[in-house]
Formats: sequence, structure tokens, C-alpha cells
Amino acid sequence: MKRLFIFVVVLACAQSASAQLFSKEKVQNLQNFDKPRFSYGYILGFNSYDFNFDYKADALDGDILVDKTVGFSVGLLGNMRINDYFDLRLEPMVTFTSRNLTFPNPQFTSELESLREVKSTYVHIPLLLKISTKRINNIKPFIVGGVSTSINLSSNEDNPDDNKAGQFRMKTNTNYYEIGFGIDLYLYYFKFTPSIRGVFAMSDELVPDNNPDSPHTSTIDKMSTRGIFINFTFQ
Repeated sequence: MKRLFIFVVVLACAQSASAQLFSKEKVQNLQNFDKPRFSYGYILGFNSYDFNFDYKADALDGDILVDKTVGFSVGLLGNMRINDYFDLRLEPMVTFTSRNLTFPNPQFTSELESLREVKSTYVHIPLLLKISTKRINNIKPFIVGGVSTSINLSSNEDNPDDNKAGQFRMKTNTNYYEIGFGIDLYLYYFKFTPSIRGVFAMSDELVPDNNPDSPHTSTIDKMSTRGIFINFTFQ
């Protein structure tokens, strides 16, 4: 379903781009839309979060399996125009996601011990530099990159219970770097922008179990989030 959705979005964008590039029609929608210094909008989108694990040298139990799901994002856009090709963007959003972790330790005798469902609600705040090409009729491709920070409202960081009691704990605050691309489509009444972006955590997010020999966390040297955002911006 996810692959089909991405395919439909890409196909729609390709058809629009083809129509704009090769059609003889030269009428531009919203000709002065990008002229103001500041502009605003809102964001709807999908996300898929993953974990990247680094293991300690003496880890022998095998890799932790991560089962990803498709989550939902909603947010706001604040855009500051620098010139015709550069914009500074603030995109605060709330993201909802879930990941299932399966731990391979041979001590586990049931799914209740080996499986952890990690549900997360993030307040995600990126500061991004958008670099655009010259507008061609009613389309304008761009690349975007920057840094972000998030607050994990479901982190359990201060929970005294750990995996022994079925509680998987993460750090509440995380910083990321982000990079992606998209295309501005100037429609008759508004600007519509589909984009795709990779998100990569820069720090360890794991809160280890209280027991240093825990079968869940003792083999992990570092755990960091990585993810993909597919966003649809309306301005």
C-alpha cells in the first residue's frame, strides 16, 4: 500500500511536470506568490521511522529486528524568502509512529519477552534551507536540508520500570540532520508542494535497563532513529 501510494504521487508529479515543460501553454498561475518576504502554510504527511543499532564488540546474540509501520504527520510552515533561489523554512509538526522490536537473545522463551512495541509521538521542529531552481511555467523543483530537534512525548525516559517490566525507554530530546527534495506546483488558487525527506538522528537515544547485563539492552552500544517523511504542503 505504501509503495502504491508513493508511485501514484510520483506519477502525478511527473505528469504535471511533463505538461508544464512540453505544453505550449505559458500562462503562469500565482505569478507574484513568491514575492513576499514571509509566507505560511500547513503540512500533512506520512512517515516511516526506523532504528539503526550499533552493537558492542562482544555482542553474540544477533541483530535486533525492526518492524516499521507507516505513521502520520501534521504541522505548520513558516517560510522566509531570501531571494529567488533560497528560502529559510521552519516546519514545526507533530508526528505519530510505531516500531516493533524483536530481540534475539536465547534467554527469551516467549513473544512477551522478546517483542517490544515502541509507540512514539514526536514534536518535531526542523529548520531548513530550501534551494530552488528557476521557475518553469508552473513548477519549481528544489532540494532542502538542515537540522532539527524533537521531543518524544512517549519516551518513558523517567520511568523507573525498564524492559524487565515490559517498558522500553528512550531519551526525550533528540537532534537530527535532514536532507530531501520536492517540487512546487503552482495551481490556480494555491501552491501545492509534495516532498520527500530523510531524517537521521545524531545521538544515542537508548536509555539502558537498570541491570547492566540486561538481555534487551546490554549488547547495544548506540541506538539512533532514521526515517523518511513524505510531506504535502499547502500554501
